[in-house]
Amino acid sequence: MRVFKFGGASVNSASAVQNMATIVAKHKDEQLVIVVSAMGKTTNNLELLVSSKNGIASNWEEIISSVKDYHLNIVSNLFEEEKSYDVKSKIEDLFSLLEEQLKHPSFDYNFNYDQIVSFGELISTTIISEYLNHRNINNQWVDVRNIIKTDCTYREGKVDWELTQSCVTKELTPIIQTHGIAITQGFIAGSSQGSTTTLGREGSDYTAAILAYCLSATDMVIWKDVPGFLNADPKFFANTQKINTIPYSEAIELAYYGASIIHPKTVKPLQNKEIPLHVKSFITSDSDGSVICSATHIEPETPLYIFKNNQVLLSIQPKDFSFIAEDNLQKIFGLFAETGVKVNMIQNSAISFSVCIDGKDIVFDKLIPVLQKDFHVRYNSNLQLITIRYYTQDIVNSIVANREIFLEQHSRLTAQVLVSME
Repeated sequence: MRVFKFGGASVNSASAVQNMATIVAKHKDEQLVIVVSAMGKTTNNLELLVSSKNGIASNWEEIISSVKDYHLNIVSNLFEEEKSYDVKSKIEDLFSLLEEQLKHPSFDYNFNYDQIVSFGELISTTIISEYLNHRNINNQWVDVRNIIKTDCTYREGKVDWELTQSCVTKELTPIIQTHGIAITQGFIAGSSQGSTTTLGREGSDYTAAILAYCLSATDMVIWKDVPGFLNADPKFFANTQKINTIPYSEAIELAYYGASIIHPKTVKPLQNKEIPLHVKSFITSDSDGSVICSATHIEPETPLYIFKNNQVLLSIQPKDFSFIAEDNLQKIFGLFAETGVKVNMIQNSAISFSVCIDGKDIVFDKLIPVLQKDFHVRYNSNLQLITIRYYTQDIVNSIVANREIFLEQHSRLTAQVLVSME
């Protein structure tokens, strides 16, 4: 039993879907669960529909028309006319359901988001399941909302592991035993109350890990547009190096620091059952890629770089000149939790507390005004957080160059430097 995950870039066009099918065909005699994301930038486009906190975007019909045309064009290029008509009919039905959601929204923004944005995965997997069967790759489409169960924390559903395990055993396993291959959705899930939830942005990796854990899979493979786990994001770093082997603990650290190649929650379920996670290229699918496993050290040993843009540095000081003690920290972190703010680095003195966080709108719209009731707050925005594992001071100096440093921390293995953007 294996679990494959294909992201949006690997299915963003008819030719990409055909390439995916070629990869799957090489494994069609194995038992597979294939987790698929929304096609291309579909999730981004569907998010525009619920971009208004007050409801649905006024130009929703225009957005829907564009998203629909994109998917129907892919269908036209994958199937001959008669089969294309049948598949398009199924896609049209899904878009009709989506339009009903848009016409009758809830007053809860997060609820609306999950009910609407989830259609990206439902549409992509419908097309891909039909195409694989068209290529004589027998498979069964599975609605993951009936398999992975969460609470009603919309946009960040918390998995009910016991109920999910039961659903996998009763519903998913028999399908795999009968059909060999199951096609299902990443990112989305279902609550015990029957509503759609999501697992957090970029959560398809996590979906695959949940299923791999519950199925006790032999391994999990993430198919990417890079040759494996690189020591830096090629968008930020010109000369990258592929890491062949990464220990689970190292991968968890890197995901925590913000490595974009893997979702932060993905590794732990796999580590608990020692399920290897392979990162491979869908462009050169026969190459070795990288593996995250129970190794003791990375191979080859080389510095690892993580760059996070759009960071904000908050400097917080009590108005009553009291110390930054446990009661003040409890209040500050309580506000972080309420507003969903992720803390990337902290530093405190007796009377001041500095924290680096992601620069989301909510920071300026809600967090800072609330903090200012009890604290003096200063902030710097448009910063970059650089994290270097296995650093030397020379490497830190060369990366930082002559930029202004706002905050800096070093441990035995990791250096973090918050600097102005170049």
